[in-house]
Amino acid sequence: MTPETGMNILVFNCGSSSLKYRLLAMPGEDELAGGEAQRVGTRTSEPSRILYRFGKHSGVHFAEMPDHASAFGQVLHLIEQHGCPFPGALAHRIVHGGRRFRDHVRVDEQVLASLEETCRLAPLHNPPQLGLVRECARRFPDLAQVLVFDTAFHSAIPARAGTYALPASLRCDLEMAKFGFHGISHAYVAAEAARFLGIALDRLRAVSCHLGSGGASLCAIVDGRSVDTTMGYSPLQGLVMSTRCGDLDPAVALRLLSGCEGDPNFAETLLNRRSGVLGLSGRSSDLRDLLAGKQGEDREALRAVHTIRCYTWRLRKYLGAYLAVVGSPHAVIFTDTLGETVPEVRAAACAGMDAFGLQLDAERNASSTTLPVDVATSDSPVRILALATNEELAIARTSYAIIGREARK
Repeated sequence: MTPETGMNILVFNCGSSSLKYRLLAMPGEDELAGGEAQRVGTRTSEPSRILYRFGKHSGVHFAEMPDHASAFGQVLHLIEQHGCPFPGALAHRIVHGGRRFRDHVRVDEQVLASLEETCRLAPLHNPPQLGLVRECARRFPDLAQVLVFDTAFHSAIPARAGTYALPASLRCDLEMAKFGFHGISHAYVAAEAARFLGIALDRLRAVSCHLGSGGASLCAIVDGRSVDTTMGYSPLQGLVMSTRCGDLDPAVALRLLSGCEGDPNFAETLLNRRSGVLGLSGRSSDLRDLLAGKQGEDREALRAVHTIRCYTWRLRKYLGAYLAVVGSPHAVIFTDTLGETVPEVRAAACAGMDAFGLQLDAERNASSTTLPVDVATSDSPVRILALATNEELAIARTSYAIIGREARK
């Protein structure tokens, strides 16, 4: 297959201990296969497995997967076993591109060498992702590979928004700047919102709210480009998240370091994995659990209410700030797990925002289950959209376009 006649692209979304994949026939965007390898490279009480689907058929495949390279081999085995066509290209989500990768690229040796340098910026995600890319290149050296970076969409952020007030030597030598994350998702829903509203993407002014059951971030979009985002040098900054604290006085981190005898691993684990919704509630990292258990006057219910209020207060504060940054927005976009499926979160975020032109239709917001949907009142100056994100499809679209451009040169 060639880009001119169509191409099957196998997309990988590699986590620290998981590997999501989708085989998509482009440009028609039909899914031929998909699934997720779980418990990769970790010792757990349950065995490693791949949840897979081929058309209407789905199942579970158990296999030893000590690393992502072996998971890749198992995915290929399943694809071949079920008679799917071999991919014409491979595409990868890469969490962090650093300053080197401000756009998505096709893989070559120079790119791989430069990607090594980004591993220190995202030590949990970039090393296994790089390992997978190298394994793909080893097995199929003639197969095109494309890297799609989560940080690339935010490379347009102006210096005034992306610069930390630190000495220049630190900012340069240690690459301390706002990189932002969830860029693939923010870019995808921005394009979908423009299509839904019937306006050109390069005219779209919006605030995108990517509210996952894990990570969460907002993005201010002007003329289809990111101009600010809540995550920064790392995914720790910004909103209250499932286990991440979000915005924090730096003195708190310093106090933690001094209190634990300077052990950075303790402080990092506390702020990334034991804080946020989990730390506030003391019982769950999933806001949906707390929304279901907020009734009553017992201590657990009161703590659930307090956690929800902290979460939505930070969300509303940033939403208001970014609406001011955008100026005359067309829409506010809610996406990912909580943004798509939890009406209470959308309602809390938009409450009291009439001055910004947000008027939520409470009945429509509560009853809408099919996406995309506009849950604003008919006369609301700003539309309020719930859109399903699709990172794997976004990666396939980007990769298909890059391969097509290079083929035409």
